[in-house]
Amino acid sequence: MLEDAEIQCPYCWETIVLELDLSAGAQTYTEDCSVCCRPILVRLETDGEAFSVHIQAEGE
Repeated sequence: MLEDAEIQCPYCWETIVLELDLSAGAQTYTEDCSVCCRPILVRLETDGEAFSVHIQAEGE
C-alpha cells in the first residue's frame, strides 16, 4: 500500500512529497531531496494502517 507524505527538507526547507510503501513495514532509508538533491534520512514506522515518518539530515 502506497501513501504520500509531505515533509520539509532539513537542508533547503522546501516541502516535498515522499511516496511511502507501507506494505514493507518499518524502514530506514536515504532519499535525496527533489529540490536540492541532498540526502535525507527517512525513518518510517508503521502500525497497521497508521504510520509516522521521521526525517533528519544525513549524518546528524
